[in-house]
Parts: sequence; C-alpha cells; structure tokens
Amino acid sequence: MPDAGVGVTIADTLAEATAALAGAGCDTPRLDAELLLADALGVRRDRLVLDGPSAVDEIVRERFDALLARRLAREPVAYILRRKDFRRITVLVDPRVLIPRPETELLVEVGLSLDRGARVVDVGTGSGAVALALKDERPDLEVWATDASEDALAVARENAARLSLDVHFVHADLVAGVPGAPDAVLANLPYVAEGSALAPEISRYEPGAALYAGRDGLDAIRRLVPMLGGVPLVALEVGFDQAVRVGVLLEHSGFGSVETLRDLAGHDRVLVGRR
Repeated sequence: MPDAGVGVTIADTLAEATAALAGAGCDTPRLDAELLLADALGVRRDRLVLDGPSAVDEIVRERFDALLARRLAREPVAYILRRKDFRRITVLVDPRVLIPRPETELLVEVGLSLDRGARVVDVGTGSGAVALALKDERPDLEVWATDASEDALAVARENAARLSLDVHFVHADLVAGVPGAPDAVLANLPYVAEGSALAPEISRYEPGAALYAGRDGLDAIRRLVPMLGGVPLVALEVGFDQAVRVGVLLEHSGFGSVETLRDLAGHDRVLVGRR
C-alpha cells in the first residue's frame, strides 16, 4: 500500500480510467488506459506496474485527463498518440490516413517472398506502412507506393523521411502514373460497403474515402484488377466475406493461381493471384 501522504497513485489512476473506458464501450480499456498514461508520464508502458504505488502529480494528471477525454469520445488511441507500431517500424498517423491493422501485415509477408531486386507497388499506401515495412525488411526491393490523396502522401513521405527508407511515392489513381512494369502489386484498397455499421472509432474518425467502395465494397478492386495486365503477382486485402468474389475477379483477369491467406481471427483476408 502507498504511504498515506502519497495521494492518487498510478495504480489508482489506471483503475479509474479503465473503468471509465469500459463504461464508454471501448474494447480494450486497460490497454488504452496504460498507453495513454505512459504517454502522459513520458515512460515506457512496462514502468506502470513497477511505479504503480507512485503518486501522479497535477501536471501529469491534467495531461492524462485531456488524453483520456479524447478516448472517451472514442477517438482511436493511435490518433491521440499520433503513432502506430507496424511490424518492425512505427509510423506516424492522423485522420488523413487509416490506422494500419495487424491483418495488413499479410501484404508485407507476400512482398517478402519476392525475388531479390523485384519491383513492387503498394497501391493506396495511406501512411506508407506496407511500403515502408517492406523496404525496411527487404532493402534490395525497388518499392513504389501510390495514393489518390495528397494528404495521405504527405503523411507517408514524412514517415519515409523519419525512417530513412527509400520508397518512391506517386500521387496517382491506383497504378496509373507508376513508370515501368512492376513484378508485384500489393493493395489495401477501400473495401467497406456503403451503409455498413462500423465502430465509432472508425466511422467518426478514419477517412471515409479510404474505407468505402460502393454498394458491395468492391468498386476500387474492380477498377484495379483490369489494370494489372502483365503483372505476375498481386495481393489484395479484402473484407471477411469478399474472398470468393475477388477470387473470381482475379481468375477472369488471367491469374491462373489464386491463394487465400487468413488473418489471426481466421478470416479470409488477402487474395494472392499469380499468373
């Protein structure tokens, strides 16, 4: 137990915040509270347990309360902290770009299988997470990345500069504007059907243009696939119920082999087409 004169401790603060976040409907209230308090304190998250009996001073409490209020309004933690870990790198994120998800790492894993020196394009790069993670792990690859949003590309370029990774960014509609013929195309395009019910963290804060793609969510993918004539390999992230329909699109466009990769939740998440 802390000394009587210690006041409100880190442990107390975490408990109160966890209860408040749970009441607000957040899926991971304890984790969220820990990440926000660690940021307010300027320490690593693992210090919170060790320093649990220590008092939280007024300045830190005010800083933490401001962060907590944003999370209680269901703003994503990644936007509040302006960063998200993705494989071996950490990318800066804000509402101009989607927050990278763990399932999107499957696209990077496909890219890691490419031959040495291959030329790969990350379509709809957003924060640049896929392109930058791939270049980080396979510096021999020639990595290009496109996005239709100049705002998103500004974030991606900032991340590339901060990480000192040499990725070529192009403001383009899908693969238009990328010179030469790529050996592979990786794409996490919008695939949510218009009108779909999404968590407040997504519907209120993440950019709609990077989420929604027509009545069935496949408008962007339908436009991309016919543009891939001659590309030997494509990997597309899709919604949990879209794999069969996207597989048919790939087969009709000349991809003779179509493989489905599952995410950690067991959903069919990435379609890999090979000619």
